[in-house]
Amino acid sequence: MDVFRIGLIGAGSIGTRHIKAIDELALMELVAIADPAPAAAKLAESRGLEAFTDAESMLSKTDVDAVIIATPTERHHADLMMALKYRKTVLVEKPITATTKEADEVTHYAAEQGCQVLVGHQRRYYPCAQIARDIIQNGRIGRLMAVSGQWTTRKDEDYFAPAWRRNFEAGPILTNLIHEIDLLRFICGDIASVSAEMTNHDQNFEKEDAVAISLKFANQAVGSFLLSDRTPSPWTWEMALGESVKFPKTGMNSMRFLGVQGALEFPNLVLWKHSDNNGDWHQEIVPEVIEAPFIDAYVAQCEHLRAVARGYETPIVDALNGSRSLDATLAAARAATGGKRIQLSN
Repeated sequence: MDVFRIGLIGAGSIGTRHIKAIDELALMELVAIADPAPAAAKLAESRGLEAFTDAESMLSKTDVDAVIIATPTERHHADLMMALKYRKTVLVEKPITATTKEADEVTHYAAEQGCQVLVGHQRRYYPCAQIARDIIQNGRIGRLMAVSGQWTTRKDEDYFAPAWRRNFEAGPILTNLIHEIDLLRFICGDIASVSAEMTNHDQNFEKEDAVAISLKFANQAVGSFLLSDRTPSPWTWEMALGESVKFPKTGMNSMRFLGVQGALEFPNLVLWKHSDNNGDWHQEIVPEVIEAPFIDAYVAQCEHLRAVARGYETPIVDALNGSRSLDATLAAARAATGGKRIQLSN
């Protein structure tokens, strides 16, 4: 089989994570890097790759089958539009763009160019996410009534040393929530409305210290999500699953899905049910641990990129889907600062 050639735009920390995934795949090869940083040029030289300072130079001079964009969020729109100009299949890191207007432009231009855009919400690739979705969608806990989740930890003081990390744009809503929103949409369905309450009374920075978000899903289920980067706790996705060596694994679940016939803990799957589907609080409720293999989601994502570019598969998270996760996250930010419930148009 032919080798699949990748061009990487952005070779920072997340870009090098994609390189690590590419290296795991025998039929995939990184052939060029576009990044103006001297460190990126040195990285390209060490691997015998072509190095460019910008996306257009790479795309105009190098033959690639697909492009991975791992630049800062504010660069996504320009880099996406350039890759689509050259009619490339693109995997872009989440969020798809910085604004919904930019996301709409990308979605429409991709359709005009006949190109596929994949948004890098890598958590959807974990088997536990697909199993949870199947359990909810197939009614194993009955009609979904409610969802509860949290992302609560304490970031180190050095993290906040740069002044920009004290701004609202660097708070947990716009930095961390989009991961959780996309998982909730994948498992439960689209979000219809969102409201929020926030506080910053610990650090007194512009960004929030804690925020409580209220959700209403299109299927009428309700949900709540709590985020804070000032509270030591074992309850985050990363710590629950052990996704990254940067964050010690606790194995403590951070989400719960509640139906009329049972409940599901996530991401370490535990299904709670009575022996009778009509059981109630007078009867014993017992747990069933559901095993799900742990994989390298970035490798799975790269394999999927190749399959989409070759026409074997359709994107798990296309531009429109990624846009909806962005829209719901930005709505939560507007709700937190404006004190109003935001209706979403899905």
